[in-house]
Amino acid sequence: MVSVRRGWHVYLLRCRDGTLYAGATNDLSGRLARHAAGKGARYTRSRLPVELVWKVRAGDRGGALRREAAVKRLSRAEKLALVARAIRRRGA
Repeated sequence: MVSVRRGWHVYLLRCRDGTLYAGATNDLSGRLARHAAGKGARYTRSRLPVELVWKVRAGDRGGALRREAAVKRLSRAEKLALVARAIRRRGA
């Protein structure tokens, strides 16, 4: 499992069927565990397993919810570009 600090995060999961799910939480480790156990969002329950592919810290709840809404408005290609940039940053 990915090690994360407490605080507000916005995240993207890649589901088994290749779709992407965006969410926001103040307990990312716990939220990922709930998704993995099939007790997360209804959308992900039938698409297990899920994989965390992108995350960003948000300052507070309001900022996290605004960022989540903005991510959800992105096209699939734009979301995949976020994931690709994060992968390049980790590899650099």
